[in-house]
Amino acid sequence: MPDNRFHPVTRDAAEAIIHTPQLLAPTYAAPLVPAPGPVPTVQSVQLPDGRIVTGYAIAPSTPAAPPVARPAISRTAVNLALGGVGFAAVCGGLLILTSFIAALAAFVHQLIILAAVIFGGAIAVRVLGPGHGTGGTVVNIGRAVFKRNHFHH
Repeated sequence: MPDNRFHPVTRDAAEAIIHTPQLLAPTYAAPLVPAPGPVPTVQSVQLPDGRIVTGYAIAPSTPAAPPVARPAISRTAVNLALGGVGFAAVCGGLLILTSFIAALAAFVHQLIILAAVIFGGAIAVRVLGPGHGTGGTVVNIGRAVFKRNHFHH
């Protein structure tokens, strides 16, 4: 590279100086680090203007698979299906509710029958029990005398 510090420089010469790549001497030696995996190959390509470009080869990217076309589903069909599911849920809930009410009615009916049996048994014990008839008048028939259809004792 010419030293142009003391000479007038034209514009074309200045651009040539500025855009010309200059090699720099390394200031330190970089340690060698093993590369992970296989090292890609270095490729060089010569451009039409004569420059040579060197770089690593990049594997061509594969295009993404096109999205799978899903069949179109009509909103009416979806609404009918959801309505059917909702109707089945309501019917199932009503079936459970009516079954619960019927079981509760049968339970109350059994309680009424049990109360009638207990109450009737208590009445029967009081009427037919051994304590009945002790408060009446005792008559000794052997001494009783009937005259002219009248009782005298």
